[in-house]
Amino acid sequence: MGYIGRFAPSPTGPLHFGSLVAAVASWLDARAAGGQWHLRIEDVDAPRTVPGAEDAILRALEALGLAWDGPVVRQRERTARYAEALEGLRRRGLAYRCRCSRREIADSGVRGIDGIVYPGTCREAAVPPGEPAATRFTVPADTVEFADRVQGMVAQRLAEEIGDFVVHRRDGLFAYQLAVVVDDAELGVTDVVRGADLLDSTPRQIALQRALGFPTPRYLHVPVATRAGEKLSKQTQAPAVDPATGAAALRAALAFLGQAVPPPASTAEILAAAAAGWDPSRIPPVRVREVTEGNGSPYP
Repeated sequence: MGYIGRFAPSPTGPLHFGSLVAAVASWLDARAAGGQWHLRIEDVDAPRTVPGAEDAILRALEALGLAWDGPVVRQRERTARYAEALEGLRRRGLAYRCRCSRREIADSGVRGIDGIVYPGTCREAAVPPGEPAATRFTVPADTVEFADRVQGMVAQRLAEEIGDFVVHRRDGLFAYQLAVVVDDAELGVTDVVRGADLLDSTPRQIALQRALGFPTPRYLHVPVATRAGEKLSKQTQAPAVDPATGAAALRAALAFLGQAVPPPASTAEILAAAAAGWDPSRIPPVRVREVTEGNGSPYP
């Protein structure tokens, strides 16, 4: 199988520099390998979707020359596939309904690496179908390990550090962890390149892949861009990438990723040179990295 990669932004705002770093890294990794690069809009969490954000992201990627292969995939159109996967977990006895409120979990659990560890209160409760409830995945007892191409070896004992996690929410929406696993498997993704803010989610996704009989791709997590100690995001009012200065933004992203930065040129020329010289071993092996003038900051 050849290389198949993807970029999967959430339409919660326009493309900012932090998102651009992940997009550039995944695009270059795919193109340097002679592979495919697909685009997926991760809008499974409908209440967080911002009107117009998807179009803004697509326009920005096009203006920057980050062309994708095939049609755009939208999670909101794929709920039937997530339901099939959820039913598969239930048939295997690997998912159960949970009536616990957030307050109850907070009162009875201990803090793990991503919030409160769910204590398994409803694992044997047999919550009836008519009662409002979320659905949780029964995590394995053993350690989940994988080798990240930048961050190195990662190991997690899900039962102790995460607990049984939600795959279908009480409000009827499918959880990100399940959706992304189903989407990547159906597309045949061989390599996932994304921000290190998702590094701790990866063992959960690998556990789901194994439970559903899906292959596990390779992973490469790039540093998350921060400014004044805060992750660049819509919540921190990170400005949108301006296509009018797209060439400069691409050069800044390459500098942030530790890559050789081509001289000023068109976006097409910069991307071609960057793909020819792409070297993941030069990416700083850290989870977060402050955006500064020294690493090509696009900010004044």
